[in-house]
Amino acid sequence: MLDVCLLGTGGMMPLPYRWLTSLMIRYNGSSLLIDCGEGTQIAIKEKGWSFKPIDVICFTHYHGDHISGLPGMLLTMGNADRTEPLTLIGPKGLERVVGALRVIAPELPFQIIYKEITEREQTFEMNGYRLKAFRVNHNVPCYGYVLEVDRAGRFDVVRAEAAEIPKRFWGILQKGETVVEDGRIFTPDMVLGPARKGLKIAYSTDTRPTDSIRANAKGADLFICEGMYGEKDKQKKAKEYKHMTFYEAAELARAAEVREMWLTHYSPSLNYPEEFMKDVRAIFKNSVAAKDGQTAELVFEEA
Repeated sequence: MLDVCLLGTGGMMPLPYRWLTSLMIRYNGSSLLIDCGEGTQIAIKEKGWSFKPIDVICFTHYHGDHISGLPGMLLTMGNADRTEPLTLIGPKGLERVVGALRVIAPELPFQIIYKEITEREQTFEMNGYRLKAFRVNHNVPCYGYVLEVDRAGRFDVVRAEAAEIPKRFWGILQKGETVVEDGRIFTPDMVLGPARKGLKIAYSTDTRPTDSIRANAKGADLFICEGMYGEKDKQKKAKEYKHMTFYEAAELARAAEVREMWLTHYSPSLNYPEEFMKDVRAIFKNSVAAKDGQTAELVFEEA
C-alpha cells in the first residue's frame, strides 16, 4: 500500500489558498518527498502527517519554488533530534546548491547523503521501492520521477513441498532471497508463481511534453503532471517558458494509458482550475484538477 499526498499545487509563488508543489509518499514506514518549496512544512502540518519518517527528498530542479523550503525543513528535522541519515536526490550540482542553502542551517545532528543524477535516466533502489529519474524539457536541467513497488508471485505450497524445501526457508524464499544449505540451493522461482501487478506513480512538472514522460508514465496507477495553464490562449506562453497546458497533460495521460491523472503546478493567475476540466476530461476521462492535500491510497490488485 502507498499513501500519496500532493501537499501543494502551486507554481512560481505560494498563495493564501495554495502552497507550492510538493509530493509526499509513504510506504512501509518510510516517507519520500519530491520537491520542497516554500510552505511545504505548513502543508505537512495541515495534512497531519509527520516529518520524522521522511528519509528521502528528491528535487526535479533547482528553481526556488521547488527547493526554497529545504533549509527550514532541515532545521525542523534537526530540532526534532533526528539522527538518522537523510538522502537527497537531484540533478547535477545538488551538493553545491544544498550547501549554499545550508548557510542558514549549518549544523545538523544527522548525515546528509547526496545522490546526484548524472544520466538522462537513472534508477535508485531503496526502502523496498524502485525510484527512476528521467530527463524532461525545461529551461534548466529538470527530471521527472517514477516510483514503483514490485509484487512477487504467489507462494506455491504444493511446489515447495514437492521440492522438499524445509518450511523454515519458505518465508525467506517468499521475500525473493536464495537459500543454500548442505550443498542444496533453493531459489524463489522454485516456489513463486509469475510476478503480479505492482504499484506505479509517475510525477512530472516544469516541462514541455516529452517522449520520456510518455514512456516512463506508461501504465501508471497515478500520473501527477504539471498543468500550468488552463486557458487555451496560453499555448504560446507555455511553449516560450517550457511549461504545459492542461490539454497537453491530458494527451500525455491518454497516450501513456495511465489509470488516473492529477494536474498540479498551476499558474498564480489560475484561480479556478476546475472551470477548464470539461474539455480536459474529453481528452482523458480520469483527469483531476488536484487541490492542496489531495490524497490517495494505492493498494495492490486482488488476483
